[in-house]
Amino acid sequence: MPAHEDLKKRVKMRELPPAERIKNFSEVALGYNAAEARAEARRCLQCKNAPCVAGCPVNIDIPAFIGKIKAGDLRAAHDVITAANLLPAICGRVCPQETQCEAACVRGLKGEPVAIGRLERYVADNYREEAEDEIAGTLRGRVAVVGSGPAGLTCAGTLRRLGYEVRVYEALHAAGGVLTYGIPEFRLPNDVVEREIGKLKNAGVDFCLNTVIGKTFALTELLERYDAVFIGAGAGLPKFMGIPGENLNGVFAANEFLTRVNLMRAGREGYETPLKPIKKAVVIGGGNVAMDAARTARRLGADVVVVYRRTRAEMPARAEEVEHALDEGVDIRFLSNPTAIIGERDFVRSVKCARMTLGEPDESGRRRPVTLPGSGFSLPADTVIVAIGNHPNPLLKNETPGLAVNKNGCLFVDERLMTSIPGVFAGGDVATGAATVIAAMEAGKKAAYEIDCYIKKSGVVSY
Repeated sequence: MPAHEDLKKRVKMRELPPAERIKNFSEVALGYNAAEARAEARRCLQCKNAPCVAGCPVNIDIPAFIGKIKAGDLRAAHDVITAANLLPAICGRVCPQETQCEAACVRGLKGEPVAIGRLERYVADNYREEAEDEIAGTLRGRVAVVGSGPAGLTCAGTLRRLGYEVRVYEALHAAGGVLTYGIPEFRLPNDVVEREIGKLKNAGVDFCLNTVIGKTFALTELLERYDAVFIGAGAGLPKFMGIPGENLNGVFAANEFLTRVNLMRAGREGYETPLKPIKKAVVIGGGNVAMDAARTARRLGADVVVVYRRTRAEMPARAEEVEHALDEGVDIRFLSNPTAIIGERDFVRSVKCARMTLGEPDESGRRRPVTLPGSGFSLPADTVIVAIGNHPNPLLKNETPGLAVNKNGCLFVDERLMTSIPGVFAGGDVATGAATVIAAMEAGKKAAYEIDCYIKKSGVVSY
């Protein structure tokens, strides 16, 4: 048993050294081994009221699975986790545990909280369950899922467990949504995503790729074929600042840049996706996507400056991702805001910026950035990556009469997550705007149970 003082600090996770990792896209965090995981599990107080469970959006029984790790029973730990969460290897890597389950951890009152996310990852990575057979029994109905990101995958998997025939429609040539195209492999390797999707396929979930709902098929066509439809299409329409020069060559929306590199393998040997060599990149934004873009550009050989208009205390990015970016040589300019992108012969050459100070709080509750007069400066750049958020793509709304959206372009849903069209449900970023992977999963799980209730009450199924 560790000494009392040792219990105050979490077991450190091994990482690739910064000088090594910026040369490749290998995963940075290396995970716990068995001894490290059991040592960390011993730190759990096994609280009776378990505030960490309430802090988990999908309500995993956290003390129970940690107790099973402590006892060396990986299978039981895996069963506890997957009863609530169908994508544990993903959540263990990318969920913001520090603001959710770990923020509620009692151990954190006098030391560091238990590393719940790292333990979840350990179980998912080290327990290899036998292939799950297709779910037998009476078919309850047929459901179409639009989008194969975290919301769609969770909804599909949950419905399949409930006995439904499920087909997932994905616009791109690979399943996974933002997990595949948006999150770099040094944070979430593609083979981890493929493994989790493989479990759903083994359970009988069907995937139809290269299919754009709203173009390939109308949403109304899906309603004719299925008893219900879930839309988990994410938020793929990028926001821009509206400053001069945003139409120059070399200016990217972050999701386009990350898609080229993550999904289309731009800049890697043997792949032909076009991406002009980058020497000096400026990334605009302070969230996880900005950190992903900056760290990706570093791995492509660029000197990278991140420009963020508030201070580090207001940055929405995870603290761990900010630390990794700094370790890897990314220069973050706080209290700085772009005012124009300057070009030469239609290509980016520099970014004009102004220094900021923080004034009174705005509608978000954060202090509003205010420009300091006469504080302008320039940053040399051949690439600018804008990472200030996304809206849902308006295609479905434009192509589907009667499908209501709110003022932000997000699909309107009621308390059951049903849209304005009966039988069509929605959740995740398409209904809330850009948020976290686990929030999308929570919505997908809730929607699956609401769809089950809807179909049962309707009394009519399509088989």
